Amino acid sequence: MTITSDTAERRQSGWPGLRARLFHLFFLLRRPMTLGVRVLVHDEATNSVFLIRHTYVPGWQLPGGGVETGETVEDAMARELHEEGNLRLSGPAELKSVHFNRHASRRDHVLLYVARDYIQDHPKAPDREIAEASFFPVNELPPETTAGTRRRIAEVLRGAKVSSDW
Repeated sequence: MTITSDTAERRQSGWPGLRARLFHLFFLLRRPMTLGVRVLVHDEATNSVFLIRHTYVPGWQLPGGGVETGETVEDAMARELHEEGNLRLSGPAELKSVHFNRHASRRDHVLLYVARDYIQDHPKAPDREIAEASFFPVNELPPETTAGTRRRIAEVLRGAKVSSDW
């Protein structure tokens, strides 16, 4: 980790700094939490959304994945969009909601972003992780679209009440 002058100014030194780092380590071990990001990529012109189907879990889902250690949410979002869909953001994505994903674990949280400005130079070819990836009209989602994905689409595009659960 590179410490910038901004980071160095905020970091405590001496006993208070050591104590803060020890408490942080204790909480990490005692209450570890995972954080993920999903992106609803919406093509407004065709009223379609981008979905992916993994090779290792059933159903069509929004692209996304875990935020890695030392990675910002924005970096994770950009990485996942590129890896799973050959997509690059050409404008800012908007944070829409935060969800608890109790189906994944007792400590998993997912941030949902909406992206309307993007570039896809060419379609995503299948690989070891992604079996299929495509845009689908909102009113013609594949039958195997996961319930969580359907709820997020309804919340964002149809004004349904936002659930705190994924």
